[in-house]
Amino acid sequence: MTSPRILVVDDEADLRELLDITLVRMGLDVDCAATLGQARALWAANEYALVLTDMRLPDGLGLELVRDVAASGKGTPIAVVTAYGSADNAVVALKAGAFDYVSKPVVLDDLRVMVRSALRVSHPGPDLSAAGAATPSRLIGDSAAMQALRAQIGRLARSMAPIAITGESGSGKELAAREIHAQSARAARPFIAVNCGAIPEALMEAEFFGYRKGAFTGAADERDGFFQAANGGTLMLDEVADLPLAMQVKLLRAIQERRVRKIGATAEEPVDVRIISATHQDLAHCVETGKFRQDLFYRLNVIELGLPPLRERLSDLGVLTAAILTRLAAAGAGQKAALGAGVLETLCAYSFPGNVRELENVLERALAFANDGVIEVADLSLKSARAAEPISSTAAAAAAAVALAAPAPGPSAGAPVSGPAALPNSLPEYLEQVERDIILRALAQTQFNRTQAAQLLGISFRQLRYQMQKLGIQEPEQS
Repeated sequence: MTSPRILVVDDEADLRELLDITLVRMGLDVDCAATLGQARALWAANEYALVLTDMRLPDGLGLELVRDVAASGKGTPIAVVTAYGSADNAVVALKAGAFDYVSKPVVLDDLRVMVRSALRVSHPGPDLSAAGAATPSRLIGDSAAMQALRAQIGRLARSMAPIAITGESGSGKELAAREIHAQSARAARPFIAVNCGAIPEALMEAEFFGYRKGAFTGAADERDGFFQAANGGTLMLDEVADLPLAMQVKLLRAIQERRVRKIGATAEEPVDVRIISATHQDLAHCVETGKFRQDLFYRLNVIELGLPPLRERLSDLGVLTAAILTRLAAAGAGQKAALGAGVLETLCAYSFPGNVRELENVLERALAFANDGVIEVADLSLKSARAAEPISSTAAAAAAAVALAAPAPGPSAGAPVSGPAALPNSLPEYLEQVERDIILRALAQTQFNRTQAAQLLGISFRQLRYQMQKLGIQEPEQS
């Protein structure tokens, strides 16, 4: 069996020799090139398991070679060597199709980790290949949108580039992240999902990076953080827009340097983690409003993966419903329920603002009311007011704001308005206040029963809990 062959492209003879010696000691065959022209000639004449190129070459840019390799269709991973502090160049290369990058001065341990990851992509083991082929996709649906999504995930799984998953609440962002991990060369290593909005700010650094014994009061033992737990695998940062700015700075450094320092430690330790972030918020807008750092946004948003809402793929309702009912039957050790006449048509006429999560909730509730295991239309308990085409939360708040700001009808309510209505000084702050008032009104009406309040407002319990956290609404203490 022949050893994998690596193509090293760099105009610095000393660095080229260092890379050559390091890779040969790893049991690999190496070809070296000093220019872009030499690299293209070797690439055309040989098959490589990995290409490693400098970004600046005497007769061109390594980025050109990245595009050539990515466009060849061979699936060969290519990594770039960037100058220290040139994070922007690394992001550009990743967007162009690079598998990964290493920074100058090259740390040989980091280089070896990257090479092993690349070889797992180009030469997957038989167990990994068989597992990937046999495992059905977690993303169910035969619509064109889902077929395109699964194809895109198949391509993204081969890269180390950070991915930002966007989509409405309940659309399956964590499922998509798990699918990327399962199809990647990291499938056998840990997948760690973290809800950034659920961690108290005071504990964030300890949770992400870990701590040494005695680092603070209560630190009775040494503990690893999320980065160490996901080492070699994938770390998913769910609701990343909820990270406070102070933590964003520390996270940016950890991602750029690929090293973390535990609280109480004096030295950093390397971590090999692929970052997948997810949010239902518009991160670009968060950057504009100063809630999210621009440099971290560029680092996380190298590749954006958008998930379609359920209302845009209603043709998948049949297979989704069948899969959910099968799972519910397995969880309850009962027989799979059947759908009565007109149930699927009724579901197709509904907009599902809560997406697949709401569909699961509707079916689980309907199953509890079903007679003889047959779900009828009446069992769905769909609110007709919510079956209309959904509007965004901002538009809804704006509509509510207009309604609240409208003058109360009086003796002259029918008279024309004599002048323009006063406008708020800050629309976002005004809408937040309106949203806070509406939520507080619903909570007061239900004696702070959040489940009933969420139903009253036509949103999911998780959406209500998130909005309460965002707006600083707390349940009153019991006397």
